[in-house]
Amino acid sequence: MKRRGIAFKLILFIMTGITLIFSLIFGYNYLYSRRILLKNVEDNARNLALATTNRIETILRSMEVATTNLSTFLQQSAYDDKQRLLGLIRSFVECNPEIYGSTIAFEPYAYDQNSLYFSPYFYKSEGETKFTYIGGEGYHYFYWTWYQLPKELNRPVWNEPYYDEGAGNIIMSTFSVPLYKIFSGEKEFLGVLTADISLEWLQEIVSSIKIFESGYGFLISRNGTVVTHPFKDLIMHETIFSVAEAREDAHLREIGREMIRGESGFVPFTSIVTEHKCWMAYCPVPSTGWSLAVIYPQDELMADVVNMNRTIFLLFLVGLFLLLGVIVFNARSITKPLRMLARATRVISTGNLDAEFPQIKSKDEVGNLSESFVYMQNSLKRYIQDLTETTAAKERIESELKIAREIQMSIIPKIFPPFPDRPEFDIFACIEPAKEVGGDLYDFFFIDDDHICFMIGDVSGKGVPASLFMAVTKTLFKANTGEGIRPDEILVRLNNELSRDNDSCMFVTIFCGILNTKTGEVLYSSAGHNPPLFLCRDKEAEYLGTPGGIAVGALEGLSFKTERLVLHPGECLFMYTDGVTEAANLRDELFSEKKLRDDLSPLRDRPIKDIVSSLMEKIEDFSQGAPQADDITVMILKYFGGA
Repeated sequence: MKRRGIAFKLILFIMTGITLIFSLIFGYNYLYSRRILLKNVEDNARNLALATTNRIETILRSMEVATTNLSTFLQQSAYDDKQRLLGLIRSFVECNPEIYGSTIAFEPYAYDQNSLYFSPYFYKSEGETKFTYIGGEGYHYFYWTWYQLPKELNRPVWNEPYYDEGAGNIIMSTFSVPLYKIFSGEKEFLGVLTADISLEWLQEIVSSIKIFESGYGFLISRNGTVVTHPFKDLIMHETIFSVAEAREDAHLREIGREMIRGESGFVPFTSIVTEHKCWMAYCPVPSTGWSLAVIYPQDELMADVVNMNRTIFLLFLVGLFLLLGVIVFNARSITKPLRMLARATRVISTGNLDAEFPQIKSKDEVGNLSESFVYMQNSLKRYIQDLTETTAAKERIESELKIAREIQMSIIPKIFPPFPDRPEFDIFACIEPAKEVGGDLYDFFFIDDDHICFMIGDVSGKGVPASLFMAVTKTLFKANTGEGIRPDEILVRLNNELSRDNDSCMFVTIFCGILNTKTGEVLYSSAGHNPPLFLCRDKEAEYLGTPGGIAVGALEGLSFKTERLVLHPGECLFMYTDGVTEAANLRDELFSEKKLRDDLSPLRDRPIKDIVSSLMEKIEDFSQGAPQADDITVMILKYFGGA
């Protein structure tokens, strides 16, 4: 440090102090903002959970009141009039939109001395109120929980959710009220009045909770059974404790204990849906003993705070550089022999090559250094002038290539779904050129009302020549396609057109086909292109046998073959160029046809857009940042069945 200049020491000490002070302020601001945000989030989360439970509770309470009132009325009336009894139950179901079904289940021989079972059941189905009798050898309702609990406890009871096989045949929860009659001054149990609610109704209420992009809510019963959840597989199949056991999450198990005890809280939580860190607010539904949880995603919640601190940090950097300039200017003003020379060189270093150097008349080392800087200044001017001209030429070429790319991309379809009014099929494609412009292409268009023609191709070479040949190929392909023409005839015509006067000897591989949207029949032909993959639901992806053929444009007079394939509803045809299978990573390993097939097989049941996006992600992950060597183009056709 003793041999360092004054300017260096000033800059080092001042900038170190400023950076330290800012770091403390920045850290305090972040922690304080985060604490305030968490407090607001906790309040909002509790309010949202409470508002939702109140909404559910209001509806459940109204059902309880309506059911209890009906039970009171029935206990004060005679049961002998069967039609009147059935009418009361039917009106009860129809006048309460939240109730899925209702029954009065009598004790054995209590209603009819000749009948073990008597339980008329009205329920809603397909917008109508339907009627059936439950009870029999396949449905001993005397032993069901919804019947036993109110009988043994002598009070109304909300039952755990269950699948009511043999009666409602849906997942439901039942509110059961015991019925009694006074005989000889003693109260005698006659049966149970029920009101059923469908869990689909609860799912709609809970799923209406929308928090940012990935927040959600879920509901568990008083035993921890998952009643509603974005993951459908968990509903009625898992409890919060089984999920905690599978995830080896002791924290989630403790949360589950607090929820079934009817407690409220706000705790950190790892989302089961996204596996991201979240906050969870939970509170009970008093009437049923269930518990509702609301999930707030941490990363989305903190996005504003992170963005604000990022902006503050950028402003600090800008201010730091401005302050650095001020410090440097003052440091120069107190230096001695080299002050003016240093100032001039600083100005030049900012790009101002017209700055004047100080007139130093001495012939010592400082004078020699001044002459050397003048010589350097002139040399830099010449260099910058040459560089400016070169840069301008490069920018002009890049601009023209950008326009060429926009023109090239504009001639291929890029609006998906392209035919939203045609439910028989769907098609999706994407293209990633290796350079600004490329030689891959695809197209699809209707030949008539029932036949759609589709094609994918790969021009030899890359860059501008390939893009021009691609545009010509696409235009000629469509021009040579018409009603009644087979794919092989299209390729013959296209080959003859491209081969004529093809001095550049460029060629293009093509796979094309014609789909009959009514029958699913596909007539296809290939001109040296990669074989497509056939995706169906019941087996792994497999490569489609193609008739082979030579790339079009190389020689005149070539012939091609047409093959036939029938697509059944739900089956797909996946087409691609060799940029997919020949994508390489940093170890020069290729993506390969085997890996393409293996990666596509588990994706076959997804929407076609998700299939393409997932595959592109797998290719990018495989490449590990290696530069793209060839154009990548994929197209997928899915058949849903004729209208």
